[in-house]
Amino acid sequence: MFLNKSLASVSLLKRSFSTSVWRAGSLQGPRQPNILTEKRKQATFTERSQLKYARRLVVKLGSAVITREDNHGLALGRLASIVEQVAECHLEGREVMMVTSGAVAFGSQKLAQELLMSLSMRETLSPKDPTRVEQGTLLEPRAAAAVGQSGLMSLYDAMFAQYGVKIAQVLVTKPDFYNEETRNNLFCTLSELISLNIVPIINTNDAVSPPMFLKDDDLPVGSKKGIAIKDNDSLSAMLSAEVQADLLILMSDVDGIYNKPPWEDGAKLMHTYTSNDRHVIEFGKKSKVGTGGMDSKVKAATWALDRGVSVVICNGMQEKAIKTIIAGRKVGTFFTESTEGFSTPVDVLAENARIGSRQMQALSPEQRANAVNHLADLLVSREEFILQANAKDLAEAKRHGLAKPLLSRLSLNSAKLKNLSVGLKQIAESSLQNVGRVLRHTRLAENLELKQVTVPIGVLLVIFESRPDSLPQVAALAMASANGLLLKGGKEASNSNKALMELVKEALATVGAENAVSLVSTREEISDLLSMEDHIDLIIPRGSSELVRTIQEQSVHIPVLGHAEGVCHVFVDKEADLRKALKIVRDAKCDYPAGIFMLSAHLCCLLLCFCTYFSFALLVRLSF
Repeated sequence: MFLNKSLASVSLLKRSFSTSVWRAGSLQGPRQPNILTEKRKQATFTERSQLKYARRLVVKLGSAVITREDNHGLALGRLASIVEQVAECHLEGREVMMVTSGAVAFGSQKLAQELLMSLSMRETLSPKDPTRVEQGTLLEPRAAAAVGQSGLMSLYDAMFAQYGVKIAQVLVTKPDFYNEETRNNLFCTLSELISLNIVPIINTNDAVSPPMFLKDDDLPVGSKKGIAIKDNDSLSAMLSAEVQADLLILMSDVDGIYNKPPWEDGAKLMHTYTSNDRHVIEFGKKSKVGTGGMDSKVKAATWALDRGVSVVICNGMQEKAIKTIIAGRKVGTFFTESTEGFSTPVDVLAENARIGSRQMQALSPEQRANAVNHLADLLVSREEFILQANAKDLAEAKRHGLAKPLLSRLSLNSAKLKNLSVGLKQIAESSLQNVGRVLRHTRLAENLELKQVTVPIGVLLVIFESRPDSLPQVAALAMASANGLLLKGGKEASNSNKALMELVKEALATVGAENAVSLVSTREEISDLLSMEDHIDLIIPRGSSELVRTIQEQSVHIPVLGHAEGVCHVFVDKEADLRKALKIVRDAKCDYPAGIFMLSAHLCCLLLCFCTYFSFALLVRLSF
């Protein structure tokens, strides 16, 4: 994670200083662009967590996003929300360009009023509304665009002015991109506007040329551009590639790319799209007011991706979609070229944990205990493998100047692994009576009995600090209590956690439930998991009080088991053995200072074990 963040930062700095390969001219004259669209190949972001480093953004607003559901006029509330997000990105120091539709829709509303005034008396008194029924044939789109452009830009200007952001209108036509001189002028203008801290709003000039969707011709053979500009999707892709944007956001009226039309049974949203997924997609029809459709969006997105622009297709009607995407959350479909080492989606991990928990519940207590014992043996037999992975984490932590107490927590050695193995065997030995144990049996009446039986919770999400020895302990507790488990450890211990997780998977494979426990790798996946109440039953954060509060605030409908700040004072009962109590307190406070106040740690471990077997991992079921 350190390396990924460093690479992303270097990429950001490289792009910011290159300023999209614009060759700077004199201070008085405009800067000239270096048009290398076909040859240029810059690095794209491979993970959503890297999108926060995007400096230059292109946001495309589809017609279905801007217009109302009745196709008459603009959706002002939705548009205001998008403008607010774009303005916030601009004020954060990002360079934002917008490709917008809506001029025809805005103008049609005005022309409809004029059309109504021109109706005859018979048409006016007709029970039908001819301006709505036949508006598509009565209104000329070019005239509507001419009327709507000024009103649309006035609306944008008023909205952005609330945030102190200046905007500029840039109208383009299809021939502008195939003429070298006009293309150079266009991108010189965009470069100058961006350098002056102005947000360019680009739209097609449908008033003087046919709308792009009316002439569905392909480019001539041998064209340098390689994409036909038929709609705003292809227009935004072309602009993004020319100005070397870091991120292109295509906003539509669907949540993203589906493997088949969303209204069909079995349609599944694809959170990530690679070039290998093209053959598994079935495209449906486009929206009523759109000009491109999903097929056009995918073609434009893949074309831009091939030229080094990361792309996200999302639903523009979703609240705070742009800010959520930049924050790295799983919104829409993320286009990436990364196929090697691609992590399993979190929804799949959560589903597998649910299935794995049911498999664990179907096992006998002896089989679960044997799996825990096998894990304990692996900690000793695979000691060298574990310590090699831990050495990588220690070297990386030292390189980044991690504090010595934290290094002590992070380090593993032979003694720690042996103690872990002994502890796991104790868990296995004491776990035979955990699940299915009758706590209370009451006879209410003849042939009517009430039983209180211990059962597993289901699926647990445990977030722990940079202490790799916690992973096998928590995994063993979950295995012994027949729970599914999702683990998120600190990034400083990533190599150690992966090595230990391999051993956990190997132990679970002996009972056919290797998916019952999984490791969550990236931070944005945790954000997604906190809203999966259908798959996760309890969240247990182990760390600072700030971490616990953050998880409690972000968790949606999933209970969070927090913990106290820690024990700083010790009270001894007058009837207690003072010599024994002093020995315990001295050991807890002084034996291992790097591991926080150990008295608090001892009590937390005791509480964890107690809760695992009687409360937190074993709910009470009332059965008749």
